[in-house]
Amino acid sequence: LPMSAALVIFAKAPVAGQAKTRMIPALGAQGAARLAQQLLLHAVHQAAQVPWDALALCVSPDTTHPAFTLAQDLLRKPTATTVQSRLTLSLQGDGDLGQRMHRALLRGLSQHAAVLLMGTDAPDLNAAVLQQAAQALQTHDAVFVPAHDGGYALVGLRQPVPELFEGMVWSTASVMAETRIRTHQAGLRWCE
Repeated sequence: LPMSAALVIFAKAPVAGQAKTRMIPALGAQGAARLAQQLLLHAVHQAAQVPWDALALCVSPDTTHPAFTLAQDLLRKPTATTVQSRLTLSLQGDGDLGQRMHRALLRGLSQHAAVLLMGTDAPDLNAAVLQQAAQALQTHDAVFVPAHDGGYALVGLRQPVPELFEGMVWSTASVMAETRIRTHQAGLRWCE
């Protein structure tokens, strides 16, 4: 990657009853937590294949919660050993999804020319897609990987753009459409 770029993996700690709650009716609380854990490990594995200047796992809930320890333990598993030395663990903190994402992007942009933030719910976000997204930021202000549900699975920025995250109605089918409008209004060059 030619410019200083960081990747933030945004995730809920895979705790039964708190992770992938919409999947609990089909998988049970433990099954949903196992799915969340597998998706998280997959995201970390894919991310680790790209030479980021910084790689962070940004989790909720906070350090006082057993879930934080669970996330730390997860990263100590043999499947994660290749990334342990490069991966830092940080907290999402309080606020709605937009506030938490904006804060994580701001932290990264204070140290790097570009920051990408990905969720763990899109297994198609593989190393090749992540590399393409990072390269898109060479010539664009923003990059997005739209999701089939109307949202997006990845956002990348070269500068803070708070208006992309303020007052958004998250977890709806209109998130990406509204994001396109706001990105255009902000005068940004973006790529999907």
